[in-house]
Amino acid sequence: MKLWFHLELPDGSEEAVPMGVFYVAEANRQRKTIELKAYDCMLNLEKSFDKGLSSATPYEFLALLAKACHIQLAQSQEEIEALTNGKELFGIYQENDIESWRDFLYYLVQATGCFATIDRNGKLLLVPYGKDSSKTVDSRHRFISSFSDFVTRYTAINSTNKRTEMAEYYAKKPDDGLTMNLGVNPLLQFGLDETRKRILNGILDAISMVEYVPFDSDMIGDPAMDLGDVLRFTGGHADETKQAAVTSIHIKINGKQTIKCVGKNPRLSEAKSKTDKNISGLLNSINDRKLSVYTYTNALAVEVGDGKASIINIEFASGEETNAEFHAEAILQVKSKVYVRTTTAQATIDVGTAVAEDKKIISFPVNWEEDGRAGITVFYILDGHEVEQFHPEETWFSGKHLLNLYYPIIELEENQLHTFEVLISMTNGTATIDTQNIMATITGQGLGVQERWDGQITADEMMQRIVLSGMPLNPFRESLTAKVMQPTQEGLQSRMSAIAFTGMPLRPIRETLSLFSPIVHDVITVDDRKKMVYDKNYVLDNGQFFLQTEYEIFGGTQARLDRGRMIRLTIPTVDFSSLTGLEIQPFDTLPFVNMKVLYAANLSNTDYTKLEDNVISLKKECSVRIKGKDAEIDRGRLAVFDLNLKEMETVEELEVTNA
Repeated sequence: MKLWFHLELPDGSEEAVPMGVFYVAEANRQRKTIELKAYDCMLNLEKSFDKGLSSATPYEFLALLAKACHIQLAQSQEEIEALTNGKELFGIYQENDIESWRDFLYYLVQATGCFATIDRNGKLLLVPYGKDSSKTVDSRHRFISSFSDFVTRYTAINSTNKRTEMAEYYAKKPDDGLTMNLGVNPLLQFGLDETRKRILNGILDAISMVEYVPFDSDMIGDPAMDLGDVLRFTGGHADETKQAAVTSIHIKINGKQTIKCVGKNPRLSEAKSKTDKNISGLLNSINDRKLSVYTYTNALAVEVGDGKASIINIEFASGEETNAEFHAEAILQVKSKVYVRTTTAQATIDVGTAVAEDKKIISFPVNWEEDGRAGITVFYILDGHEVEQFHPEETWFSGKHLLNLYYPIIELEENQLHTFEVLISMTNGTATIDTQNIMATITGQGLGVQERWDGQITADEMMQRIVLSGMPLNPFRESLTAKVMQPTQEGLQSRMSAIAFTGMPLRPIRETLSLFSPIVHDVITVDDRKKMVYDKNYVLDNGQFFLQTEYEIFGGTQARLDRGRMIRLTIPTVDFSSLTGLEIQPFDTLPFVNMKVLYAANLSNTDYTKLEDNVISLKKECSVRIKGKDAEIDRGRLAVFDLNLKEMETVEELEVTNA
């Protein structure tokens, strides 16, 4: 269902303004009418989210969303990439609360510093926050308006980092506005710290454009107004220096149009330092004894022979002293070594004579192939050290086999990054593990969150033996030394060169240097009010310092009206965050004086008015002598008279006489 608004232009033509594309959800039929309830295609996003998605750019994610939910994008790839973080590569954190594509879109537009809506043509549109006003609404085009006395603005953001279990805080200077809490955004958990910082600062730059005055206004219908349009109000009690953005539009056919801008008061937000906000953002996943699971699946096929081959490699973190368990299953296609067996067979043959003992014994060689038994040995590597006391072994014939592995990982230290690797080797055969035929997990309580990549690269290199012949060679030796560098603390040093004094006795020169942290205690009381600088109009110092909550305003300026005069009283509220009550006390006024009296006798009458009993009224009957014009017709002449009836609202009876 498509809706249109037809706007009549000054030249008499009409312009069709599209109002959106909607899909009927309910239809209630009445006697002469039908009531429809319809929604736009944003409802299509209430589909289950594809958990298999990993990483992509914003436009690639939107393309997948459009295909899965059967909607169209209103913006091209170039327009999406021009948005905040439009070219960044986002990854989806595995432990998330994304249930539908609508939930995913919420996190995506959050990462791009925008909001999402369905445009007039039924397409998905990402809109950044505007800074410049696009329309001015004066007092003649609105009926009832309510404007807040504060400006909603954001100077900081708060985003939880699952890797560090910390709510990171980024702010502008000065940080005196609202803080937008991004929570645990699954798209902002991967990558290096520098990448995450760059993305979050980009979001902060986008939302810092918000400096809007919340309002609620009933106005004349404007079909061209869209969500996100920045308006400026003039006339009446509107502040022409401020602007606001449209966050809600309600249109009533053949009626008024209600628009709103919602926002919070920055003065009412709790004042916290950066450290306080970081501490308050600590997660409770470890304290809640949440069971964490690390998973591994092989992305490439693995060939196993007589050498050690790595089949599993998992990184995990322990947030506290805890224990964990390793479980794994692997499907192997085993091909054991074939053995050739040889033996001698004997048989007794009857030669066919009458003598019973006339028989011969013959022998002949017999050869056959026999499937051998391949052996497999498992090696566990924890934090780079092999577990020497435990090596699981299996013996198999050729065919498919399932390898089950288990190992308890105990006494893990807190706040440590660990690695667990599994190696296998084969004897008397080979084995092949196809892609995604290994499933491994490490589970435990008190484990940190799983991260995709933290910038650490692990490289393995296998070097074949080099065979050299025909020339003498010295033995090859190679040594590798790894050291952990510890920073050394350097104190303050002062060197003095020798000072030579001759001819006079001197005492030894000594110099001491001490460093200490000053501790300052200061108590402010009303006894110190003489050396304090404060405005006594707002601060009371009777026993203690506290803000005054009640004020009295006297006087005012007189203003003349058309009839009488009035007192104009201006109440200043700029210095206060809110006004909770207003009471007007009785006051004396001057007696009413009629400054200007109009008498009917002093007014001039027209041909259509009359004066009776000092009252001017309209005539019900009037006689007007008009003159005609002589006009020539085909035969003869004709007198043409103009009755000039445009001066009359209605004419009940008309009498024309030829005087």
